[in-house]
Amino acid sequence: MATAIKTRNPATRLLAAVAVLSGLVLSAAPAHAATPPSSAETAAATTTALPVVDMEATVLAAQIDPRRADNTQTPGAHDSVLAVEQALQARGFLDARWVDGYFGTTTITAYAAFQRSLGYSGLAANGLPGATSLTALGQGRYTVTHQIGPGAKLQRDGYTIDTRTQNMLTAAEGLLGFHLTLSQGSYNPGGDPTSAGTHDGGGVVDINIDGMSSTTRTAVDKALREVGFAAWIRNPTQGDWPWHIHAAAISDTDLSTQAQNQTGDYYLGFNGLANHGADDGPRIPIQTWEQYQRTH
Repeated sequence: MATAIKTRNPATRLLAAVAVLSGLVLSAAPAHAATPPSSAETAAATTTALPVVDMEATVLAAQIDPRRADNTQTPGAHDSVLAVEQALQARGFLDARWVDGYFGTTTITAYAAFQRSLGYSGLAANGLPGATSLTALGQGRYTVTHQIGPGAKLQRDGYTIDTRTQNMLTAAEGLLGFHLTLSQGSYNPGGDPTSAGTHDGGGVVDINIDGMSSTTRTAVDKALREVGFAAWIRNPTQGDWPWHIHAAAISDTDLSTQAQNQTGDYYLGFNGLANHGADDGPRIPIQTWEQYQRTH
């Protein structure tokens, strides 16, 4: 309750009221001044405010969008692709008219040029976003979530593949209950002229299906698709090769350009061959390795 001011002099009463009010204000003030935010807190707030680029969605769009006959965008990728294109434009690699959320051939070319500007070459400058280049491009502009990568190279059945591909094959074997033997591996530039360059990078293997029945071949193809491969049974009538299953790991960031095109065609219902025929394999919901992992 406010203190009563007992005095007859108006000036004295005024001065006394001011004194009482000042005391009330001071008593209501905090004991200590507010602590300014730390540099870490400021940085965190700034980071939180930046757009978020989903690497999984971006890499998927970079495989599918260039293969479309129109400018339809990959579902769920628009915001991420747009942020990447805006960053490419800001650095002078992409004209503003192509900043639209569609990761088409022009954006692939621009991204490859950015990768080369970082000193990358070969598979590291294939226009498919890798974790390192995507993060470098986004400095101060966006943050990267759902990072993916091929992992270290290793040997399987005498062939070189990457860790991500090995894990996918192991998961497919778990579904089938038997071992899969390779007849060709990855990172084999020029090693097989019939492959049209698909095995030049990572993520692509051929599976030996000698002695398998038609039913077993289809089961293998289906299992490979379930874990995230674009996979087709190939036979001698289609080209100069024996029976085998050709499998490309969707969203392996080491995919050669030709293999990127195959995975994009797979999403669009094609067979991955030059004739652009209809997909002749078992039709199941298409998913990447990462999507498969989240449900198993």
